[in-house]
Amino acid sequence: MRETTVNKVLGHPLNAWYVAAWDHEVNRKPLARTVANRPLAMYRTEDGRAVALADACWHRLAPLSMGTPEGRDGIRCPYHGIVYNSAGRCISMPAQETINPSATVASFPVVELHRFVWVWLGDPTKADPSLVPDMHQMDDPAWAGDGLTIPVACNYQLVLDNLMDLTHEEFVHSSTIGQEELSESEFVVTHDGDTVTVERWMLGIDAPPFWLANMRDRFPGFEGKVDRWQIIHFESPSTINIDVGVAKAGTGAPAGDRSQGVNGYVMNTITPETDKSCNYFWAFMRNYRLESQVITTKLRDGVSRVFKEDEDMLVAQQAAIEANPDYEFYSLNIDAGGMWVRRILEGKLAAEGRLPVPAVSVA
Repeated sequence: MRETTVNKVLGHPLNAWYVAAWDHEVNRKPLARTVANRPLAMYRTEDGRAVALADACWHRLAPLSMGTPEGRDGIRCPYHGIVYNSAGRCISMPAQETINPSATVASFPVVELHRFVWVWLGDPTKADPSLVPDMHQMDDPAWAGDGLTIPVACNYQLVLDNLMDLTHEEFVHSSTIGQEELSESEFVVTHDGDTVTVERWMLGIDAPPFWLANMRDRFPGFEGKVDRWQIIHFESPSTINIDVGVAKAGTGAPAGDRSQGVNGYVMNTITPETDKSCNYFWAFMRNYRLESQVITTKLRDGVSRVFKEDEDMLVAQQAAIEANPDYEFYSLNIDAGGMWVRRILEGKLAAEGRLPVPAVSVA
């Protein structure tokens, strides 16, 4: 096997859609949110349309997120009362009738989809809504679930690495979803355009505690072996949806019949905040017992506890990176999916003229 050093963390493409907030977080009262090092002021117009403006007034850079809604679609600066419309153009100045034509703030394209508010910080002419990553399970009536946001004090790339290689579950999540079969099982990596998929099946195994509890929610008193799957799907720049579940062993799950099991989707989209922090938006969606709010809440809280273990590890990893700037990352076979993700991101950054200095390969 050839070992290769890689850049520990990469920058973030700007010609891309990132989640800035859950849809319920954005209302008439302005919300401050930072995406890819850009502070934003977000609010809704009177007709409910979400707006994202640069969070700095043209006049003295006061944060517009501290301001107030004004009129049908405007926002008033909290410092001297300058009013901007949703396009970022000043429409009112204090103590004068003539408006300086340069009095504008940046307004960014926004799309609402899959229960999220997405923003595009790059070239606005390239902001095609069809490029929003597919997370249709979030609002598909065939699926039910809920999620949260985790502010993580690490570079967003570390979260992508974490999700593209789930063998860490054996060690980080040993009491809930981890088991030794994760490291022992084969996996297949495929890639196409801006997507990467890692597929792993574990057949005829004991269900770990998390999945055993879910099987018993659907099949009370269940005992026995299961077939378990993890199908990780990355879509550029930072969305990873994971098809997960277990079924009674030998009932046809690998061939597509999951009727004797429980199936979930772990929906993850990670938004860079700064070079050393990110907002991790996630949800767990399921296609069984859709009517049960008890199961929805139990799953959300259970997955939240699992992800807290990831957060602790990622924060410690970021601290170690900063404390050891001369140390390199090395890649193993299990990193194949993550390496393809890095290659895609490097291509995006190169197209924007923002590629970092490449790491040196060694035998």
